[in-house]
Amino acid sequence: MATATLVVQDNDTYLNSDIVQNFIKQLHAIDTYDTYDGWSNARVVDPIVLTKERKREIPIIGDPDELTIARLKAYYNSLATLIEQKTGLMAAPIVNLTHEGFGRALIMVGKLIVVDKVLRDTHRFGFASLEDMTEKSDKTIAKAMELIEKYNNAATD
Repeated sequence: MATATLVVQDNDTYLNSDIVQNFIKQLHAIDTYDTYDGWSNARVVDPIVLTKERKREIPIIGDPDELTIARLKAYYNSLATLIEQKTGLMAAPIVNLTHEGFGRALIMVGKLIVVDKVLRDTHRFGFASLEDMTEKSDKTIAKAMELIEKYNNAATD
């Protein structure tokens, strides 16, 4: 991806949000060929941002490629990591996808499912902006925290 086509700028304040920082760490962790070496954080995270123009370029029907699936899994790993940091309880992400991109993402804490997201059209996985990603992630984490507090016995088993 050429630098000129990036939609995330180096001065985007949401680059410093917990979810984006953790997502970048997750992407670096799965980068076995050091593709991201020397890249700015904005460039690493840029593909997760799907503007209206970018979304228009992706066909409505299609199978997800390996990079998209890796980003999807990195995102749910990031959510689980942040839930674990905030609660002190181990959070385990589970992503189950068909080759067509349909499936489910779960995050379990103990015996409690704290995140349950049905996945459709994962070949178009992304967020409108880093702000959108941060807001949706914060809501998901807050709901998970409420469930853990409400059903603490199941979460600590």
